[in-house]
Amino acid sequence: MSLRQMVYLTIKELSTISEDVIMVTSSLMKDMQPNSEITYRANAIRALCKIVDPSMLPGIERLIKSAIVEKSPSIASAALVSSVHLFNDAKEVVRRWGNEANEALNGKSLSMGTSFFGGGASQTKQVVSNSNIVQYHAIGLLYAIRQHDRMAVLKLVQTFSGQNKSSSWMSGPSPKLRNNMAYVMLIRYAVRVMEADSSLLPQLHGLLEEWMSHSSDMVSLEAARAACQLKDVSSGPLTRAVSVLQMFLGSPRATARFAAIRTLNSLARTHPEAVQPCN
Repeated sequence: MSLRQMVYLTIKELSTISEDVIMVTSSLMKDMQPNSEITYRANAIRALCKIVDPSMLPGIERLIKSAIVEKSPSIASAALVSSVHLFNDAKEVVRRWGNEANEALNGKSLSMGTSFFGGGASQTKQVVSNSNIVQYHAIGLLYAIRQHDRMAVLKLVQTFSGQNKSSSWMSGPSPKLRNNMAYVMLIRYAVRVMEADSSLLPQLHGLLEEWMSHSSDMVSLEAARAACQLKDVSSGPLTRAVSVLQMFLGSPRATARFAAIRTLNSLARTHPEAVQPCN
């Protein structure tokens, strides 16, 4: 770790006990410029958002919005996570960053991004990132911004579940999530916004059954867990969920077996007849 990176960590730690740490703001803003090194720029964003006062956010708004749509995953993720932390203290300012968060969520260059770790410029190591972690952070920020707008959250769910029919043939194919943790969050948002509306329950059940067949164990388990926790779930999704959980009981991964047993245990308390096939 370089001395410069240690300075960033020191600034963040001292921000809670010192009143003069705001004096380094101009130095951090200089490191946030687009021509700065990637590793320094990401760290400067985290440090600055940790110490900045909400009243000063408009002054760095342009830099953060630029970082959110940056092609480098380390910079974009740093800006998105920092925005989530700033949301409670500066809701009106962060809400203006919704378009940039949506662009980061839909960005086609995410899977081709790079992360940088290491020391100084001569020791910087480039690591190709295939996790698409920016989508996970972006969907979290978008939900924070839109959580009180039910129709906006519903549109977000329908768009990334492939059920948004409002787009025309000129808009091209629907955007897709390429990060499994982002899919998990999408499932949770779908349940929150659709469970309370009886007219949307059939659509929710169909989505959950589709997600149970996902190639990722994480997504399949989350969809099965969500189906088991629905208040007025029909026999179709529940039977499918139990079947998926029963399959995971034979998984070689201990975490998958534990998650399946835990979900079945909770289901047995409310629907004991549904878990009979697993006995």
